Amino acid sequence: MNIIQPADQPKPKGHYSPGIEHNGVVYVSGQLPMTLDTREPFTGPIEEQTELALRNVEAVLKAAGSDLGRVMQMTIYVSDIELWGKVNEAYARVMGDHRPARAIVPVKDLHFGTQIEIQAIALA
Repeated sequence: MNIIQPADQPKPKGHYSPGIEHNGVVYVSGQLPMTLDTREPFTGPIEEQTELALRNVEAVLKAAGSDLGRVMQMTIYVSDIELWGKVNEAYARVMGDHRPARAIVPVKDLHFGTQIEIQAIALA
């Protein structure tokens, strides 16, 4: 089992790893829309939050030698199900033709006032 910690991201303050690789599978912890340069939460438009969270998933995958095209499953937590249409549009733009298995989970609140969190499972 290998811990995945992207070099350009600070270590999490919580008791978890950004990713774990085991037997050719990468498990990516939930990624918020945080800017990689400042590590500040981004609370702007949901489309931008979605892309930023996906890019943070991508950064963990790249550190593990993988990429978004190897994602098998994603779980998306969204603070308001009414945002789903905009989330889906941004998701489709980033993911292109690749369509991994996916779940959307409406939740009450997310950390730092963000509206989305995305976790993933991918092939290494």
